[in-house]
Amino acid sequence: MRFQVPQFIEVEDKIFGPLTLKQFIYLAGGGGLSFITYVIIGNLALALIPMLVIMAVSAALAFYKVYNHFPLLSVAESAFKYWRGGKLYIWKKEDKKPPASGQAAAKEIRNYASVMVPKISDSKLKDLAWSLDIKESVYSNKNQK
Repeated sequence: MRFQVPQFIEVEDKIFGPLTLKQFIYLAGGGGLSFITYVIIGNLALALIPMLVIMAVSAALAFYKVYNHFPLLSVAESAFKYWRGGKLYIWKKEDKKPPASGQAAAKEIRNYASVMVPKISDSKLKDLAWSLDIKESVYSNKNQK
């Protein structure tokens, strides 16, 4: 027995000519809101600017896709959630040890000097080639602790 498998399920159906249902609702809502703005203001010259803004926003909601993939409404929703949501910033402050005196300081300096990777040349390209050869970066701080 053969069954037909639905294909192109990501593509919305065109219900109103070349428009999908969502696009038609956005455009009809923008047109209705523009008409209400005209009726409230009463003068076409004064109502023209708000009407153009409303129609531009409704056209953007209907047709504009961010990066040719995401609808503008979902991007605006995500931006609002990010703006209203709590943000957690973490910063770990390392306490500086007071400098040791005498033999302990000399031993610490020797240990630091033996672990620190020397700078080979003034050329960053040569430093990069050297760090690729030994698989360690000259500029990283992980080797200098």
